[in-house]
Order: sequence, then structure tokens, then C-alpha cells
Amino acid sequence: MLFNESGWLDTLAAWLLALLWVLPLVYAVWTAFHPAEYATRFALDAPLTLDNFRRAWAAAPFARYFFNTTLLVGMILAAQLVLATLAAYAFARYRFRGRNLMFALVLVQLMVMPDILVVENYKTMAQLGLVDSLWAIGLPYFASAFAIFLLRQTFMGIPKELDDAARAEGASALQTLWRVYVPLAKPTYTAFALVSVSFHWNNFLWPLLVTNSQQARPLTVGLQIFSAVDQGIDWSIITAATLMSSAPLLLAFLLFQRQFVQNFMRAGIK
Repeated sequence: MLFNESGWLDTLAAWLLALLWVLPLVYAVWTAFHPAEYATRFALDAPLTLDNFRRAWAAAPFARYFFNTTLLVGMILAAQLVLATLAAYAFARYRFRGRNLMFALVLVQLMVMPDILVVENYKTMAQLGLVDSLWAIGLPYFASAFAIFLLRQTFMGIPKELDDAARAEGASALQTLWRVYVPLAKPTYTAFALVSVSFHWNNFLWPLLVTNSQQARPLTVGLQIFSAVDQGIDWSIITAATLMSSAPLLLAFLLFQRQFVQNFMRAGIK
């Protein structure tokens, strides 16, 4: 009886959390597809309109922002996967002096909030002459301690006999890594890629501080133009712009939510 009550309460709590999560999205969709006078008035006979999206697209160079964000996310993810793969393979399969200490330092990075390093990172980008560029936004994130940790744990679970078999076939260390370890770690790569893309697509503070022009701004920073108090706040346009910005992530989540959960479960088990 207690078990049944507990299961019922868990289900109710899950539905309540789902409702709290979806309400802001429902409001954004309603407001974006209706005239401004219906932003706070819900009427079933309210007329539908796409004018909010047209005005939002015309108010800011969204094409440039989408290009910057896509290029930035792809650049960061590629660098993270390459560097993390090499580092994780070294930590998992090689024995060298100071290995445990170096891996401990990698784990320490997981406990350091990125906001703490904003000032020092900005000084470094200024010294390199990279301020107001996509390189300045992405460079501090190229080495991911989280990715190194996940891949190291995955690589350590791969039987060493596969290494011996690959070497017997004449494969080098990099060939073994590419042909044996990387294919077997695909669920981990997918799980981390989903997290990385989501985080950097929505990252706001660091891009805001390190960019000054439209040529380098991503979507999150470009959206602030719609919340300028001196121009008046139109929630219909703001929600339309927000939906346009988040549409790729929402679509990807709806299409790949099952793979998202399964890959994280596999990565966690390993």
C-alpha cells in the first residue's frame, strides 16, 4: 500500500514539474502567434498572426546571429571532442609520472565556476588581440574537463585485449584510438555533444562581455536589443524572437529525446 502511494505521489510530482516546465513555453507560443493586445488576455477567438516574427526578424540581423552561433557551437564542440579524446586516451591507457595529479587537476576544473574566470579570461583575450571575435568566445571552452572525465571513464571500460589485437594488426596508437575506442564510445560522444551544444547555444554572460559588434554577436546577445527599456518592451516580439532562437534546440530535443535519454544512461552506466 505504501509502495502504491509512493508511486502515485511520484507520478503526480512528475506531472507537476512537467507542467511548470511547459507553461512558459505555452505562453511564449501564444504570445508570439497573437497580436500584442492578447499578450495578457487569453481569448479563444484571438486572431493568429505571423507579424511578430516578421518584425522581430527585421529588427535585428538574425541571419548573422544564427550563422555566428552555429559556427561558434560547431567550433567549440569540434575542439572539445578532439582535445578530450586525446587527453582521455592518455589518462586511460598510458602510465606516466604525475598522471594521477594531472587528472586530479582536471577534476578540480569541474568545481570551478566559469564566471569566476571572466576577468582573467578577458585579460587573456585582450592580450591576444581577440576581443570582439568568435575566437574570444570559444577559446576558453576548448578544453572541457567534463568531456575528459566522461571519455576517460568510457575508455577504461574497453577491454585492453582490443589494444593488443589492434597492435598485432600493425595499428599505431592513433589508429587504435580512431578505429577501436572512438566507435565504442559513440553514446558518450553523443551525450556530451548534446550538453555542449545546448550550453553554448544559450551562453550569455561571456559572449556579452567579450563582443562589441554585430559581426561577432551570437543569438543570446543579439536578443537583448528587444528588451531595451527606452524602446518599450513588446512581449509579442520578444517571444517571437526567443522562439526563433530556441527553435533549433527545441526541434532537436523533440526529434532525439529518446536517444538523448538512452545515451546519457549508457554513458552513466559506463
